[in-house]
Order: sequence, then C-alpha cells, then structure tokens
Amino acid sequence: MPTMSQVRIHGVDDVRIDTVPVPVAGPDDVVIDVAACGICGSDLGYIAMGGLTPPGQPMPLGHELAGIVAQCGANVSHLQLGQRVVVNPTSNGTDIGNGGPEGGFAPQLLVTAVAQHPDTVLPLPDSLSFQQGALVEPLAVATHGINQGQAVAGDKVLVFGAGPIGLCTVMALRYRGIDNIFVADQSAQRLDLARQLGANATCQVPQQHLLPLLQEQQGGSSHYGMPVADTDLIIEATGVGAVLEQCISLARPGARIVVVGVHKAPIPINPLDLLMKELHLIGSMAYPHEFPAVIAMLSSGILDTSVLISHEFVLDEFDTALKTAMDRDAAAKVMINIASL
Repeated sequence: MPTMSQVRIHGVDDVRIDTVPVPVAGPDDVVIDVAACGICGSDLGYIAMGGLTPPGQPMPLGHELAGIVAQCGANVSHLQLGQRVVVNPTSNGTDIGNGGPEGGFAPQLLVTAVAQHPDTVLPLPDSLSFQQGALVEPLAVATHGINQGQAVAGDKVLVFGAGPIGLCTVMALRYRGIDNIFVADQSAQRLDLARQLGANATCQVPQQHLLPLLQEQQGGSSHYGMPVADTDLIIEATGVGAVLEQCISLARPGARIVVVGVHKAPIPINPLDLLMKELHLIGSMAYPHEFPAVIAMLSSGILDTSVLISHEFVLDEFDTALKTAMDRDAAAKVMINIASL
C-alpha cells in the first residue's frame, strides 16, 4: 500500500510526522495534491491541549491550504483533474485539520462529500499563487469578523492583537475602504507589519498607554465621568480575557465589539457596562460565506500579501517551522510548502 507523511498530534505538545496510507477518492470525493499550508494559531492551541480527538487517536493538523486536484470522484461535476483549488476546511462538516480525520500538512488530502458540498473546494485563479490560496482561510476569518461588526467606510476601528488574524483584519479593513485603523499589540515587530499593511497608528502595550494614544488618533470623550475613545468598531483578536475587559472599558456608548480571538477561559463582564453604554458585543466564528469574496479580494491585486508571510519551510522541516510560529516576535504567517506544482 502506498504511504505518505502526515503531521499529527499524539498528545499534549507531542507532534509527529507519521507515515500513513495515501488517500483514495470515493465517487463523491476529491484528493488534493497539497502545494502550501499555513500554520494557524489554533494549530498551536490544539498542540498545547493534546488535540481534539479521543485518547489513542492521533489528530491530523493543517487547515489553511491550496493545491491541485489529483483525483476526482465520478459524481463531482464542478472540478477537474489538474485544477488549481483552495479548500474550505469546515463547509462539509469533516473539520479538516480541526479534529476531523484529515489534515492539510501532508502531500495529499482527501476531501469527502464534495459532490454534495461544492463550496468545499473552490477554483483558485491562475493569477494567485498557492501561498496566496493558503491565505484565503485566515483572511476569511478576518473578513467574517468585520462583517459581523458591520464595518463601513468612515468607521474608526481598533484592532487589538497583531497576530495573523489581526493583520489579516487590517488588510480586509483597508480593502473595505476603512482608513482609520489603530492596532495594539505587545510585539513591536508585528506592529511594524500592521503599519506596512495599512494601520494608521499603533500602540505597543503595556509599554505605552493605550487609551491616550487611541483618543489622540480617533477622538475621545467621557461617559459618566469615565474616559472613553470615540472608536466605532473594536476587533478583539487576542483571546486574552483582560484584553476583552479593557475593550469594554474603553468603548464609547454604542460601540461594536467583535470577539474574534479564541478565549479558553471564562472572564467576568460587568453587565452594567453593556447596559449603560448600550454596547454591541458580537461573536465571530470561522467563515460561513466569505471564501468567494476573499478569493475576489486577492484577485483584485490591491493587497500585498507578501508582507504577511514571514517564513516558508518544507514539510520535513515542520518542527523548526512550529518553533518559529511560536515566536511572536519572529513570525507572522509561517507557510509550509509541500509540493512544487
């Protein structure tokens, strides 16, 4: 039986490159030759918690990917062999790289039920590289966040967190025509990237005090004697409870706060803040409908995605790539190039 390499989680902080059988497409499925797959912050979280699968069942990793159709089931009519594609890892319910049986850090990926869920595998225009195709997923997360926040031109926006999703949010906001973007983060290197991608002003916390700088850029006032910023939309992209509390505290009356960061622990929220300020506290999860819009956004040529990809490795170097991705000051988006297609 032919075999291939695949990155899988075996336990807490236990990641291995295993040897597994090469996948075979059924009549409703496709197999993708994976060209590029990005390391996501959620991958780091899955590794730290030992994966999402039951004990003794390794969890395949990788969900930000693009490649070429290598096998195409007889019932799949919208794709053809050799076609360049990007994969939506959640649309068919198999949770590719997110606890399901398949993962994108491998030379080939089985995508099931594509005949019933054609939006799972979408054409990648020839004008886009495979690395850009692998950025569709994180850009879709960011785009859904600003969609949830109903971002429009003229909004004053605070993006708290300059990790890959925060940086993608800056890109998506600029594409939307929003030109007053303030970014806060602990990393000076990532704040520099945020400015390169279009942020107007930044704050390195906690060395700099956020509220005065934010008020200087976006205006400020007071509410019942408490200072607030005149920010219209706040994107919380850190997953840190204290940051969300700070966002609620500094928000003006009527502000929209969108939680994009993954919070792993409950936090105390004073309902009086929500009541007295009439705040809109909104969750944002994944990307129900955003993949086609993001592909169009990338195809416009307006966005310079090269700034976002800080490192590239091959699959055999995954351990080094993973250590790099864990270094917030060294890395933005770390890309694994798997096949030369």
